[in-house]
Amino acid sequence: MRNIKISVLKGVGPKKEQLLNKLNIYSIFDLLTYYPKSYEDMSQISMLKNPSEEKGLFHLEVISPPTVRQARGGLNILTVNVTDGVTTGELIYFNQSFMEKYFKKGYKLFIYGNVKKNGFTYQISSGKIMNRKDIGGLNPVYGLTSGLSNNEISKFTLNAIKDYKDEIIDILPIEIKNRYNLLDLNNAIEKIHFPESIEILSKCRNRLAFDELLILQSVIEGNSFRNKLRFSPKMEDIFEDEITSFIKNLSFILTNAQIRVISEIIKDMTSPMGMDRLLQGDVGSGKTVVASVALLFSKLNGYQSALMAPTEILARQHYNSIILLFENMNINVELLTGDIKPKDKEIIVNKLQSGEIDIIVGTHALIQENVKFNNLALTIIDEQHRFGVNQRRELYLKGKHPHNLVMTATPIPRTLALVIYGDMEISVIDELPPGRKHIDTFVVDYSYMDRLDKFIINQIKEGRQVFVVCPLIEESDMPLKSLEEVFKHYTSDKFVRTGIKTRFLHGKMKNDEKQTIMEEFSRNEIQILVSTTVIEVGIDVPNASLMIIYDADRFGLSQLHQLRGRVGRGTNKAFCVLINNNKSEQSYKRMKVMQQSNDGFFIAEIDLELRGQGELMGTRQHGVPDLKFINLKLDSKLIELIKRDYKKIISIIDNYPILKKELNKYIEEVSKTLNSEEN
Repeated sequence: MRNIKISVLKGVGPKKEQLLNKLNIYSIFDLLTYYPKSYEDMSQISMLKNPSEEKGLFHLEVISPPTVRQARGGLNILTVNVTDGVTTGELIYFNQSFMEKYFKKGYKLFIYGNVKKNGFTYQISSGKIMNRKDIGGLNPVYGLTSGLSNNEISKFTLNAIKDYKDEIIDILPIEIKNRYNLLDLNNAIEKIHFPESIEILSKCRNRLAFDELLILQSVIEGNSFRNKLRFSPKMEDIFEDEITSFIKNLSFILTNAQIRVISEIIKDMTSPMGMDRLLQGDVGSGKTVVASVALLFSKLNGYQSALMAPTEILARQHYNSIILLFENMNINVELLTGDIKPKDKEIIVNKLQSGEIDIIVGTHALIQENVKFNNLALTIIDEQHRFGVNQRRELYLKGKHPHNLVMTATPIPRTLALVIYGDMEISVIDELPPGRKHIDTFVVDYSYMDRLDKFIINQIKEGRQVFVVCPLIEESDMPLKSLEEVFKHYTSDKFVRTGIKTRFLHGKMKNDEKQTIMEEFSRNEIQILVSTTVIEVGIDVPNASLMIIYDADRFGLSQLHQLRGRVGRGTNKAFCVLINNNKSEQSYKRMKVMQQSNDGFFIAEIDLELRGQGELMGTRQHGVPDLKFINLKLDSKLIELIKRDYKKIISIIDNYPILKKELNKYIEEVSKTLNSEEN
């Protein structure tokens, strides 16, 4: 079916074929696997008195002739008074006065839309009038392009199923389908497009998700097996005395979680198979010092290490921290970022290649072609989700199968970690150092601005400092329409006359300018720093006690948690104020989570539930195929099941050549890609 052109279907002429091509539909296979993005649920009638963010089907009677009125700007508003037999409400249509003819008094109609309460009135805006023949099931909704309707895609798909359903090759043998109670593939594909009920849709999703997970697990196992065939630089000596002495001489005591993770890392690095480990730790959990032990261990064994961070600010902060930790230890540490002068860069690159540098800290500058190592044995990538898969791999390819540690301060839900990082070992620092302050979080709207200004001034009078964070300007609904206007607000007379100095910081500034501002803020020469999310990670100013975030609903919960983590790093009480004018139920739930919890792992789970998995799935490792049906929340049991039963399934694969061929196709494709990169 991959080779059967879409143009063979009735109704698909040259123009429609071009439009389908825009949706990457070229063949019958492409069409059958162009799955609905959602469904209109016509299986049950909703009531007006139950407002919801979700759309529903309403059976309504028109109780009076519709009215049309003119609003400002020439807008026509058509209002129709209706009842569902229990509750009265209104249908509202904007600039659609031509629809008046459909709403005669006494007419009964099926309307699809979502009802909201406006004061004491239940309203449905721009409700869709449904034909009776469409009532009773689930109507598929497809992604469209201009000139191609939902009905047309649905009709073409129905024709393709009628003509080619029996040619769909099912990769799963009956034995596996029976064991896991799975539908036949041709039935699953047919009913995913045209399900009669939620129950049938769920069974179709389950079958298609099973296939995806089985392929995914094969890729993960293939990668894992492939990695075990490689030999990383083996650290022959564990240098127990030196490592113990380093830890004892720290100015703080490591947590049990940090000590556990250090042991896991050293165990990996003394194994010939090498380390491929993800280190998760909440904001302020102490990942940097754990990474420093790994860097020290590599140096003691005579090897070089590289630590790559996503921003110059974070790279420099890591560099400064590492220099301080390794003071008087005869370890050569250098910094390489885009803003290093060409002459200095040339010196660093030459020293790196000759082996004079033990540890290099840097940004994307580390993966430039002219950067070569003498004996790179350890790569560490901080905030790994900020880098693309290829960028992370380019650093790895600078050495000969170096040990690999990736770190993130954005906690990853367990099911997501199994899907994305299934071929890596995972360490979690699940304990914060003693003395970390709880950050009190408040949610306010713009009516609180005067009171907030007074609170800011009082905090600064007590010697504290303040972060003010704004979303990207073009996405903002703030009354203050730009970063410059926010900056202007905090440099107004009421702040200036109290001696408060404010600066603003954004990603488009030159690196040296950003660095100067951060250094001034660190020295308390600046009291208020107005910024975009450039300060999301890596900024450590213990004296900062207040974080203010404008338009907080524009950010994901995990991102808000990261930003909040910039304060509370010293001995003073810390606060976070989320300014949010969004009154929706969803927004209220999200802000409530931030108020109630300082636990990044809990927040990450809720973020996954509320925002969906799309953004997080973007950090997939090499070879992980597109996942259209796996839902990390709904399918957690299925994910665990495939993980547990994979070897059992594979043990019978030789009896089923179709399944074996399909799984091997993905494994070979990944191996081919990785081999070509390494050669």
